[in-house]
Amino acid sequence: MPNITVLDQNTINKIAAGEVIERPASVVKELLENAIDAKSTAVTVEIKEGGTSFIRVTDNGCGIPKEEVPLAFLRHSTSKIKSVEDLFTISSLGFRGEALASIAAVSQVELITKTSVGLTGTRFQIEGGEERSLEEIGAPEGTTFIARNLFYNTPARKKFLKTPSTEGAHVAELVEKLALSHPEVSIRFIQNNQNKLHTSGNHNLKDIVYTVFGREIASNLLEVTVNKPQVSIQGYIGKPVIARGNRNYENYFINGRYIKSSIISRAIEEAYRPFMMQHKYPFTMLHFSIESEMLDVNVHPTKMELRFRDGEMVYHMVYQAVSSALAHKELIPEVELEKKEEVKQNLSEKRHEPSPEPFERRRLMAMEQQAATEEKKDTAYAFPKRLTPPQPSFVKERDDLADNWLKPQAPAMEKLPEAPSSNEVPKGEKGLEQLDLFDGKLLEPKARSMHKLIGQLFDTYWLVEFNEQLFIIDQHAAHEKVLYEKTMGTLKTMEYISQLVSPPIILTLNQNEEILLKRHLKYFTDMGFEIEPFGGKEYAVRGVPANLFSIAKKELLIEMIDGLSEDGSSHNPDMIYERVASLSCKAAVKGGHRLSAAEANELIDQLLSLENPYACPHGRPTIISMSKYELEKKFKRIV
Repeated sequence: MPNITVLDQNTINKIAAGEVIERPASVVKELLENAIDAKSTAVTVEIKEGGTSFIRVTDNGCGIPKEEVPLAFLRHSTSKIKSVEDLFTISSLGFRGEALASIAAVSQVELITKTSVGLTGTRFQIEGGEERSLEEIGAPEGTTFIARNLFYNTPARKKFLKTPSTEGAHVAELVEKLALSHPEVSIRFIQNNQNKLHTSGNHNLKDIVYTVFGREIASNLLEVTVNKPQVSIQGYIGKPVIARGNRNYENYFINGRYIKSSIISRAIEEAYRPFMMQHKYPFTMLHFSIESEMLDVNVHPTKMELRFRDGEMVYHMVYQAVSSALAHKELIPEVELEKKEEVKQNLSEKRHEPSPEPFERRRLMAMEQQAATEEKKDTAYAFPKRLTPPQPSFVKERDDLADNWLKPQAPAMEKLPEAPSSNEVPKGEKGLEQLDLFDGKLLEPKARSMHKLIGQLFDTYWLVEFNEQLFIIDQHAAHEKVLYEKTMGTLKTMEYISQLVSPPIILTLNQNEEILLKRHLKYFTDMGFEIEPFGGKEYAVRGVPANLFSIAKKELLIEMIDGLSEDGSSHNPDMIYERVASLSCKAAVKGGHRLSAAEANELIDQLLSLENPYACPHGRPTIISMSKYELEKKFKRIV
């Protein structure tokens, strides 16, 4: 049997570095967080070859006194905490005292620093954990940290790094996250001598969102503001139109720290579920301020994880904040007929067209003057009487029916303000946007009398004209949404009647599932389920709700239990209700089924009564719109 020995300090440092420093992005993270903790207002990050050969982080913070510089590179040396009690009141990003020691153990480090009270600065060099030099040097106030040849003394680790472009992408993503978490700090990122990012540090989060994510996302944001005694939330969430196929755009920061939390993520996705397609994820940029005693950040060396003292409270607060921001907005996607790329290409082609000869210019000018004169006349186009085409009988019947259906049944409402005419719309590109109208909403009751029902398209879609917009309603998605809301209302208010199941449904549960079932058994009992122990790990379901008898199968019950969670983030008992309600929506009218005008009219009336009529239970849109401006551009009435 081998003898037990104490490892030498060099080996200990390299083992510790393996936990803290995984790749160049880990080095940048630790150094950038130290710069922010030093009260810097401007930080520059520069890397070369993905950070494997060169990393430099420069800040204008408080600096390090000369006598403390060697101490900074010892393990578990830090200025952030003094005792174990401080772990429960941490306000800084770093506190473990392992970062500099770990970085110095696996790279060649040079540190240049100067405090505000010092006449000169300090230059310190350390390689592989061994000190090389310590000298005075002229330097500006702040700290410059240079790490060269990462993992030069651990070639086995170096072989597991990806290509420089991949490692550089990880560093860029990390710098963006830290820039978004601290809008008060100006951060510049330089990669291979090229400026990749530069934030102003003007405290404006929306400006940084525009810089990092672009115009489309910045123009489709909803503000979130929640202030509670121990928790506050500030920031933005995206409208459902900017959904993505992964969770990379779900960003949330707690006390300035970028973290990942299953509780917060589940709350966000649960709030978005009625508005978004399945397997699509929203854009969020939320800043949490939470009292330190409610958190445990000492969970993992990377500090990307934390624990909440009251996870259920955090879950419900996030859920309510996101739901409230999405509620009462008219979230109807607007489609455009011409792609932006095509517009840019056409403009580019026009720029390269040969200029006309002088006589051609005179002719073109005359044509433009004639066109301008004709525009002053009535722009409504009409066939000459002798060329008026015969009207099919169904067109007259449709118009008569539409006039009859859409007559107001109540005293006349006040007229809604008219939308600006197409001539008042600024020329240029019109990007994809999500309508957020507060005056003249399609589904406001007072606007109902102004709807012009045009007809049914492809036996699936209903066309409605309103406020210089063409709205297209998917009858299947709309009917499914109406049935879903009706079923949900019934499930939450009715008195349940159990129906016996013979033979009973036998469930075999593991220990965790058994604990969850016992904890939430009341919700199942209230719905009409009769569940009792059957011996060992088995439970017998002897009764199910009478109205759910046909769908209450073993798989459904297992899925319900799997959806429960110890932290309360299953939104009990709504998760159970919504699963059942989704199954009941199979009765919705299908696409390709021709509805009568009266049925379509009734369907629209029922949509009016819903709080969120814009997406079916699976997240598909029920309504899309197309503006008169886009149509007139396509027909060249607007150029």
